[in-house]
Amino acid sequence: MGAPFDFTYIFSYFPKLLSTLGITLLIVAGSLLVGIILGFLIALPRLYRIPVVNTLARVYVSFFRGTPILIQLFLFYYGLPEILKLVHIDISRAPVLVFVILTYGLHTGAFMSETIRASVTAVDRGQVEAAYAMGMKGHQAFTRIVLPQALAIAVPVFSNLVIALLKDTSLAFTLGVMEMTGKADTLGSLTQHFVEAYISLALIYLAVSFTLEKLLLTLERRLLRHEQPDPAGQRRFRIQRKRSYRRMVASIDSGKGGADL
Repeated sequence: MGAPFDFTYIFSYFPKLLSTLGITLLIVAGSLLVGIILGFLIALPRLYRIPVVNTLARVYVSFFRGTPILIQLFLFYYGLPEILKLVHIDISRAPVLVFVILTYGLHTGAFMSETIRASVTAVDRGQVEAAYAMGMKGHQAFTRIVLPQALAIAVPVFSNLVIALLKDTSLAFTLGVMEMTGKADTLGSLTQHFVEAYISLALIYLAVSFTLEKLLLTLERRLLRHEQPDPAGQRRFRIQRKRSYRRMVASIDSGKGGADL
């Protein structure tokens, strides 16, 4: 049993936990960078259905989406150095953070590839054919027509992926990385105020997740601004419609009634 609950410890833990927030954000940023690059590389063979590479990409996606990330962390941290020793490559002295970012990056890349693939296929094929009819080449149609719309479609899913990745970084402490969860566990062990430490940790995660959500929501609205109605345009339409209605009423009132034959 821990020490009796003390509310003041919640606030006293904030500065100590925030000192390790940089490590958590570094894992998120590094994993996203690796995941986005891998996501594009894995999504392209599946979009163009390249025979052998497509099969390998599907196996990769199935493995990283179908196994727990904690198991993946253990496999890469303990298993990868042993496998590389067979080809006389020693990475046993590499920093733990390298294995963590690599594992999270591979895990994120599997989900990112599916997001990219689904977003690209969601764009109407007719627009691409229209771009070809206007004389655009394949890469021009992709960068000018498909990519902007695919990005707008992918942002909501990407937002969920980023927030899920932020929460999954809490498992990195199992390998000894002193990020926020590891720091909270250490503080709880030293003071025996575990509940207060984890309440502080939860509040920090909530604040960071809320901030990321708002930033990504702003990005989503910016990418989708071409689909939002123009209030000024609607007002102009109403004004023009009102004027045309008045002109029609005036023309009716000025006549004798009936139609000219």
